[in-house]
Amino acid sequence: MTNFLFSNVDTIELATKYGTPLYVVSEDLIVDRCKEIKKDYIQKFKNTMVAYASKAFLTKEMARIIKREGFGMDVVSGGELYTAIQVDFPMEKIIFHGNNKTREEIEMAVQNGVGRIVVDNFLELKLIEEIAEKYNKKMNILFRITPGINSHTHRYIQTGQIDSKFGIPLDKEIIYKFINTAMNSQYVDLKGFHFHIGSQIHENTAHVKAINILVKLAKTAKEDLGFITREINAGGGYGIRYGQGECRKPISYYTDAMMKELIDGCEKYGLERPMLIIEPGRWIVGEAGITLYTIGSIKEIPGVRTYVGIDGGMPDNPRPALYGAKYEGVIANKIDKKPIQNVTIAGKCCETGDILIWDLNVPQIETGDILAVLSTGAYNYSMASNYNRIPKPAVVMLREGKDRLIVKRETYDDILKNEI
Repeated sequence: MTNFLFSNVDTIELATKYGTPLYVVSEDLIVDRCKEIKKDYIQKFKNTMVAYASKAFLTKEMARIIKREGFGMDVVSGGELYTAIQVDFPMEKIIFHGNNKTREEIEMAVQNGVGRIVVDNFLELKLIEEIAEKYNKKMNILFRITPGINSHTHRYIQTGQIDSKFGIPLDKEIIYKFINTAMNSQYVDLKGFHFHIGSQIHENTAHVKAINILVKLAKTAKEDLGFITREINAGGGYGIRYGQGECRKPISYYTDAMMKELIDGCEKYGLERPMLIIEPGRWIVGEAGITLYTIGSIKEIPGVRTYVGIDGGMPDNPRPALYGAKYEGVIANKIDKKPIQNVTIAGKCCETGDILIWDLNVPQIETGDILAVLSTGAYNYSMASNYNRIPKPAVVMLREGKDRLIVKRETYDDILKNEI
């Protein structure tokens, strides 16, 4: 009998060794994605930068991998920044995002000298100035602009539309107030602008439109205020394959088009081309992860459907319940068997919506079989919870055919450790 191999490692052996549910991440695939970015973006175009969007998946070991690959890192909270600090990640390569950073988070960023803070609102700008003055530092900043673009993705992961909780509206009176304040400050150095239009986007047109808008902003800011834009951060959001009909496009599909728009626009308006920063997260790690589960109950409702229960679900992967995300899966110990039945994979939580996969074609399924759900590297571990007091799974990293534990499985005592 043939078992399912992931990154050349037998998944049944992993399930036996570490138990289930189990997050499995391939360092080999992560490094392959990084190599592609270096070859087709960093080495292809001068004056560029890559910052891994750590919200997709962040552990100390993942931060070490990104550090070793020479990329920067995008963080959105004190906890993500603290993780980077703990592995001695180069602070000058940190980009700190967030729509409502606390005073404590900004103070942590200033004290540790992060490379850039992406400013979302005027209160934050004044807080950065106040804290930078306290520590006698001058902080590099970017302004997050809302470009007014509706990307083709689920509305919960759109971020660039006019009606968004993120960013500064692209209204000349508003944005000029921000620019003037920064230009007149001795505690911030405004490098340029940032935009992010959404996640899991499979076309490049929205990114290109946003670049066009930012180049025009750079032109008018120079003409009207004398401000020179030195950096444009184009965020990330590049889609991957989750199910049939989707595919992960090469990084060049996005970056070539954005760079052409940036170069052409700067030539048209007589601007010096600013640095272009991208922030891929899911694109790097999404398909580099799978999750292993053990099949438990099998409940057939004649003429309706067959529900197959697993030992995980919503706590380790909330995306299907949160916004209808779709996944593919295989029965890892029967990978060579022909599918003969259609089942629905149900999680173990006390929620009707805890369904991981609707209508999965599988071989004859039995209690004790191992289910491997694909493309779970992004926004699974990072969004995991203890709902129903279920401990979070362990995380195993694979490299060159060998496995190593990078996050221990939680225990019941871990869940209770902060309670009084």
